[in-house]
Amino acid sequence: MVTSVRAPRCDFCTQATLSLRWTTRALGCRIMRVMTSSHRSETSLFTRHVGLALIERSAGRSRWALDLQPVHMNTHGVVHGGALFTLADTAMGAALFGALQPGQICATINIKINYFKPVFGGRVVCDSVVLNQGKNVAHLDASLYVDDVLVARANGDFAIFKRKPEAAAA
Repeated sequence: MVTSVRAPRCDFCTQATLSLRWTTRALGCRIMRVMTSSHRSETSLFTRHVGLALIERSAGRSRWALDLQPVHMNTHGVVHGGALFTLADTAMGAALFGALQPGQICATINIKINYFKPVFGGRVVCDSVVLNQGKNVAHLDASLYVDDVLVARANGDFAIFKRKPEAAAA
Protein backbone atom coordinates (compact mmCIF):
# COMPACT_ATOMS: atom_id res chain seq x y z
CA MET A 1 0.00 0.00 0.00
CA VAL A 2 1.38 3.38 -1.06
CA THR A 3 0.48 6.52 0.79
CA SER A 4 1.35 9.98 -0.29
CA VAL A 5 2.76 12.43 2.14
CA ARG A 6 2.29 16.08 1.47
CA ALA A 7 5.17 18.30 2.45
CA PRO A 8 4.21 21.11 4.82
CA ARG A 9 4.13 24.50 3.23
CA CYS A 10 7.18 26.49 4.24
CA ASP A 11 6.94 29.93 5.83
CA PHE A 12 8.86 31.44 2.90
CA CYS A 13 6.30 30.12 0.40
CA THR A 14 3.43 31.44 2.50
CA GLN A 15 5.04 34.86 2.93
CA ALA A 16 5.95 35.08 -0.77
CA THR A 17 2.40 34.22 -1.79
CA LEU A 18 0.90 36.78 0.60
CA SER A 19 3.42 39.41 -0.51
CA LEU A 20 2.59 38.78 -4.17
CA ARG A 21 -1.14 39.02 -3.45
CA TRP A 22 -0.66 42.28 -1.54
CA THR A 23 1.58 43.75 -4.26
CA THR A 24 -0.86 42.78 -7.01
CA ARG A 25 -3.81 44.19 -5.05
CA ALA A 26 -1.96 47.40 -4.21
CA LEU A 27 -0.90 47.90 -7.84
CA GLY A 28 -4.45 47.22 -9.03
CA CYS A 29 -5.81 49.79 -6.58
CA ARG A 30 -3.24 52.39 -7.66
CA ILE A 31 -4.15 51.81 -11.30
CA MET A 32 -7.86 52.06 -10.42
CA ARG A 33 -7.27 55.38 -8.61
CA VAL A 34 -5.48 56.79 -11.65
CA MET A 35 -8.15 55.49 -14.04
CA THR A 36 -10.97 56.86 -11.90
CA SER A 37 -9.30 60.15 -11.08
CA SER A 38 -11.32 63.27 -11.68
CA HIS A 39 -8.18 64.97 -13.02
CA ARG A 40 -8.51 65.20 -16.80
CA SER A 41 -4.76 65.08 -17.42
CA GLU A 42 -4.20 61.74 -15.68
CA THR A 43 -4.19 58.53 -17.68
CA SER A 44 -3.50 54.94 -16.70
CA LEU A 45 -0.11 53.28 -16.82
CA PHE A 46 -1.35 51.15 -19.71
CA THR A 47 -2.47 54.06 -21.88
CA ARG A 48 0.86 55.80 -21.32
CA HIS A 49 2.70 52.58 -22.20
CA VAL A 50 0.80 52.26 -25.48
CA GLY A 51 1.25 55.96 -26.25
CA LEU A 52 -2.36 57.12 -26.06
CA ALA A 53 -3.01 60.77 -25.22
CA LEU A 54 -6.22 62.24 -23.83
CA ILE A 55 -7.14 65.35 -25.81
CA GLU A 56 -10.49 66.15 -24.18
CA ARG A 57 -13.20 64.48 -22.15
CA SER A 58 -16.64 65.52 -21.00
CA ALA A 59 -19.70 63.66 -19.77
CA GLY A 60 -20.55 61.17 -22.50
CA ARG A 61 -17.74 62.18 -24.91
CA SER A 62 -14.00 61.84 -25.26
CA ARG A 63 -11.25 62.44 -27.79
CA TRP A 64 -7.96 60.54 -27.69
CA ALA A 65 -4.98 60.42 -30.02
CA LEU A 66 -2.20 58.00 -30.87
CA ASP A 67 0.97 59.30 -32.52
CA LEU A 68 2.11 56.25 -34.42
CA GLN A 69 5.54 54.76 -33.82
CA PRO A 70 7.30 51.73 -35.35
CA VAL A 71 6.15 49.65 -32.37
CA HIS A 72 2.52 50.11 -33.51
CA MET A 73 3.16 48.59 -36.95
CA ASN A 74 2.64 45.01 -38.02
CA THR A 75 5.13 43.08 -40.18
CA HIS A 76 3.66 44.66 -43.35
CA GLY A 77 4.30 48.25 -42.22
CA VAL A 78 0.63 48.92 -41.51
CA VAL A 79 -0.69 49.88 -38.08
CA HIS A 80 -1.65 46.77 -36.16
CA GLY A 81 -5.41 46.49 -35.75
CA GLY A 82 -4.93 45.91 -32.02
CA ALA A 83 -3.45 49.39 -31.63
CA LEU A 84 -6.53 50.95 -33.23
CA PHE A 85 -8.81 48.69 -31.19
CA THR A 86 -7.04 49.74 -27.98
CA LEU A 87 -7.50 53.40 -28.90
CA ALA A 88 -11.23 52.89 -29.54
CA ASP A 89 -11.73 50.87 -26.32
CA THR A 90 -9.93 53.48 -24.23
CA ALA A 91 -11.84 56.39 -25.78
CA MET A 92 -15.20 54.69 -25.27
CA GLY A 93 -14.39 53.82 -21.65
CA ALA A 94 -13.33 57.42 -20.95
CA ALA A 95 -16.49 58.82 -22.56
CA LEU A 96 -18.67 56.60 -20.42
CA PHE A 97 -16.67 57.17 -17.24
CA GLY A 98 -17.34 60.88 -17.51
CA ALA A 99 -21.09 60.17 -17.52
CA LEU A 100 -21.13 57.83 -14.51
CA GLN A 101 -22.36 58.61 -11.00
CA PRO A 102 -19.83 58.85 -8.15
CA GLY A 103 -18.71 55.39 -7.05
CA GLN A 104 -19.55 53.76 -10.38
CA ILE A 105 -16.99 52.26 -12.75
CA CYS A 106 -17.30 50.53 -16.10
CA ALA A 107 -15.78 47.61 -18.00
CA THR A 108 -15.92 46.52 -21.61
CA ILE A 109 -18.42 43.76 -22.39
CA ASN A 110 -17.76 43.61 -26.14
CA ILE A 111 -16.58 45.75 -29.02
CA LYS A 112 -17.03 45.38 -32.76
CA ILE A 113 -14.68 47.32 -35.01
CA ASN A 114 -14.65 47.85 -38.77
CA TYR A 115 -11.39 48.87 -40.47
CA PHE A 116 -11.97 50.91 -43.64
CA LYS A 117 -8.49 51.98 -44.74
CA PRO A 118 -4.94 50.88 -43.94
CA VAL A 119 -2.99 53.28 -41.75
CA PHE A 120 0.71 53.71 -42.50
CA GLY A 121 1.65 56.45 -40.03
CA GLY A 122 0.78 59.83 -38.62
CA ARG A 123 -1.65 60.62 -35.84
CA VAL A 124 -4.85 58.68 -35.27
CA VAL A 125 -7.59 60.64 -33.49
CA CYS A 126 -10.56 58.83 -31.95
CA ASP A 127 -13.85 60.55 -31.12
CA SER A 128 -16.16 58.58 -28.86
CA VAL A 129 -19.70 59.20 -27.68
CA VAL A 130 -22.22 57.46 -25.41
CA LEU A 131 -25.23 56.55 -27.55
CA ASN A 132 -27.36 55.02 -24.80
CA GLN A 133 -26.79 54.59 -21.09
CA GLY A 134 -28.94 52.34 -18.95
CA LYS A 135 -28.61 51.35 -15.32
CA ASN A 136 -26.22 48.43 -15.95
CA VAL A 137 -25.13 48.67 -19.61
CA ALA A 138 -24.15 51.48 -21.97
CA HIS A 139 -23.71 51.45 -25.74
CA LEU A 140 -20.99 53.63 -27.30
CA ASP A 141 -19.63 54.57 -30.69
CA ALA A 142 -16.07 55.50 -31.70
CA SER A 143 -14.75 56.92 -34.98
CA LEU A 144 -11.04 56.87 -35.80
CA TYR A 145 -9.51 59.40 -38.20
CA VAL A 146 -6.14 60.10 -39.79
CA ASP A 147 -5.93 63.57 -41.32
CA ASP A 148 -9.74 63.88 -41.12
CA VAL A 149 -10.19 60.64 -43.11
CA LEU A 150 -12.32 57.97 -41.41
CA VAL A 151 -10.15 54.83 -41.11
CA ALA A 152 -12.17 52.74 -38.63
CA ARG A 153 -15.40 52.71 -36.65
CA ALA A 154 -16.20 50.78 -33.49
CA ASN A 155 -19.21 50.26 -31.29
CA GLY A 156 -19.29 48.61 -27.93
CA ASP A 157 -21.25 47.65 -24.88
CA PHE A 158 -19.90 48.45 -21.42
CA ALA A 159 -21.01 47.17 -18.02
CA ILE A 160 -21.73 49.74 -15.32
CA PHE A 161 -21.26 48.70 -11.70
CA LYS A 162 -20.29 49.94 -8.24
CA ARG A 163 -16.66 49.88 -7.21
CA LYS A 164 -15.91 47.47 -4.35
CA PRO A 165 -15.11 49.31 -1.10
CA GLU A 166 -11.75 47.52 -0.57
CA ALA A 167 -10.55 48.65 -4.03
CA ALA A 168 -11.40 52.27 -3.28
CA ALA A 169 -9.78 52.29 0.17
CA ALA A 170 -6.31 50.97 -0.72
